[in-house]
Amino acid sequence: MVLNDFIELFAEELEDTPIENVTATTLFRELDEWSSLTALSIISMVDENFEKRLTGADLRSVETLEELYNLVLAK
Repeated sequence: MVLNDFIELFAEELEDTPIENVTATTLFRELDEWSSLTALSIISMVDENFEKRLTGADLRSVETLEELYNLVLAK
């Protein structure tokens, strides 16, 4: 999977943020709708699509979507 596909999957988990506002450099935790529920949705999305386990600490260890994507690939 390439970065753009990952960004699209991430954006699908968001209800109020237009997909065109979600890029590799997006600071995802600064999104208005970011919450613990959104974090759980992202953890679930990664598990379903990549069969990899993320933790809350993993999400806190990165800033941008590109960093998150690279973390998922490295797991």
